[in-house]
Amino acid sequence: MLEECPDPAVLAAFGLRGQLQSLPGGQRTAWRVGDAVLEPLDTDLLMLEWQEWLLQRLDDRHDFRVAPPRRSLAGELVVGGWTAWRYEPGRPRPAHWPEIIRLARRFAEAVGDLPRPAVLDRRQDRWALGDRVAWAELAWQDVIPPAGPPVKHLSMLAAACRPIRAPSQLIHGDLTGNVLFADGRPPLILDISPYWRPVALGPAIVVADALVFEGAPASLVDQLADEPDAPQCLLRALMFRAVVDRLARPAESPRPDEADPYLPAVELAVRLAG
Repeated sequence: MLEECPDPAVLAAFGLRGQLQSLPGGQRTAWRVGDAVLEPLDTDLLMLEWQEWLLQRLDDRHDFRVAPPRRSLAGELVVGGWTAWRYEPGRPRPAHWPEIIRLARRFAEAVGDLPRPAVLDRRQDRWALGDRVAWAELAWQDVIPPAGPPVKHLSMLAAACRPIRAPSQLIHGDLTGNVLFADGRPPLILDISPYWRPVALGPAIVVADALVFEGAPASLVDQLADEPDAPQCLLRALMFRAVVDRLARPAESPRPDEADPYLPAVELAVRLAG
């Protein structure tokens, strides 16, 4: 079911006129109005302000596109719980994983000189918690409800982890479903998900997502061959997703192995790290 659409007062505040058009994808909460997209605020204001700063910095690149937020006529980023963003054309392209992996590297290169954002410390959503568990900054017992079952495969993945010497920097940690393509234009990066981790983690998360959720062949891991820390990052990418999955389904029983989309990817990652 569609979320409530923005009311005329919100459109007027952002200086927008025209018919609202529901956009596909995600939770179907995004609405196009002319050259803008309206979405409900899904982060805190400090994170949104930081994203505005980052996207404006990246807006003149020619190897990928971004869509910065738009301020209201009064200079506000949020009006009535809604945010506005520049509309950019594009659609998902199924199984375009190699291009998305290359894009993860280009994004990391583009932001490689930026300092660690202080707003990362404010994040307490399940994705931030899953990331901290994967990098042994939190114990899974501290984030998973004690009455529920443990995170399946987490012990196997953690046992294969070894230290990573590569430095951390800003990366996009959720590119798999957040890249749109349009003929004659660079790919569009949406929904910046910032993490402060080694560069290899961005491509590794794309591979993990493709293996677990999108039926990618095991040979996709060959796309990580040039990343010296890729096997270790792939372990952590799978740990991250497994914890996030469990936090999203706290009361559900673990899937049996024959219906478990993680198991083949977990076994492959452990072999590569061995």
